Amino acid sequence: MNVHESEKLAGILKNRGYAPAENSQQADIIVFNTCCIRDTAEQKILGNIGAVKKQKKLNPELIIAVVGCMSQQKGAKELLQQKFPYIDIVLGSSNLHELSSAIDKILLKRHFFSNVDDNERPEIIENTPVYRTSGTNAWVNIMYGCNNYCSYCVVPYVRGRERSRQPEAVLDEIKTLIDGGYKEITLLGQNVDSYCALSDNGWNFARLLENIAKIDAKFRLRFMSSHPKDFNKDIVDIIRTAPNICNNIHLPVQSGSDRILKIMNRKYTAEHYLSLISYIKTLPDVGITTDMMVGFPTETDEDFELSLSLLKEVRFSNAYTFVYSPRKGTVAADMPQLSADIKKQRITRLVALQNAISAEISQEYQGKNFEILVEDKNAKYDGVLCGRTESGRLVNFQGDAGLIGQFVNVEIKKTKAASLWGEIYVGK
Repeated sequence: MNVHESEKLAGILKNRGYAPAENSQQADIIVFNTCCIRDTAEQKILGNIGAVKKQKKLNPELIIAVVGCMSQQKGAKELLQQKFPYIDIVLGSSNLHELSSAIDKILLKRHFFSNVDDNERPEIIENTPVYRTSGTNAWVNIMYGCNNYCSYCVVPYVRGRERSRQPEAVLDEIKTLIDGGYKEITLLGQNVDSYCALSDNGWNFARLLENIAKIDAKFRLRFMSSHPKDFNKDIVDIIRTAPNICNNIHLPVQSGSDRILKIMNRKYTAEHYLSLISYIKTLPDVGITTDMMVGFPTETDEDFELSLSLLKEVRFSNAYTFVYSPRKGTVAADMPQLSADIKKQRITRLVALQNAISAEISQEYQGKNFEILVEDKNAKYDGVLCGRTESGRLVNFQGDAGLIGQFVNVEIKKTKAASLWGEIYVGK
């Protein structure tokens, strides 16, 4: 989501005549697109903003903008202005499209400008210019905001309530992208499964997937993220019948303990989650990934063991694991917190288990052929390209850079925990 919003910000700047600078020292404008979903992200961005103070002093004409989720938090605008008085522009997560007009105001008057919309359901702005930087893949928002209010999550407070784009707008954008040569489309939303849930237009996520899949072209379709309380068998059945929708589903579980899931306000049980996984696994060669958190307030050893047990039972191809960090304004922030030592011990065990599972799953690819969309050159190895299987596994192989953006068949020759190595298969 943040990557795509940065593409929109870059598109606005490009429309004004700006071009990417090689480094911050050469820049005429620096835009910090912030994230506050975890404390580490917020602390990192504060450090980066502080680092440009000297540059601003040397070049008073430099424009510095801070935008996005962190700016949207209550009191953040005032705090940023107080702590970093050299900032010129602050925009909330729903006001990114105002960057150009904000620059105009700064150029004319040269004093602080901010706009942080506190509307729970801000208007969806269509046709924002996009400077796409994601190679063969194009990100496409289908909805914004979230209604779930998980007790640990700040997203509903900084991105507002759910609102969905009109299906015609989504389909038109995707057709334009495919006509423009993009070979992979990734649909984005805080919870794509609740697409159009609040509208009466007769559309839902499964219907949207079905209509995108009917577009007559060679392309791949992916989506993220899903929520177990809204994900359903209809989505799986559409994937089963549509060859261009990837058999690759990211379904965050967060915890294997029903007690913790309830305190998290996730609105499903481990049993319900496992029933969804069982149905998803009826798809051939499916890749299933997840998010899992450790160290949530009051999590006991027994709760953590239940998470490990679920990990062993599902056998995710990959898991994005992280330690809980309190976010101001959320329910969980006021609950009794676990020690850093306990969190460290648990995340170490969780990561080790998942790495072992990923390595075992990788071995199942050995000697098999897969269609790969060539995404880019491998930055570490000369003459090596990389791309992904339909199930989402990264594959490295020797090849000419002219293959980037094309589909090739690759035979897997060597496996590692998180990646595969192969050779282009030319048949016999």
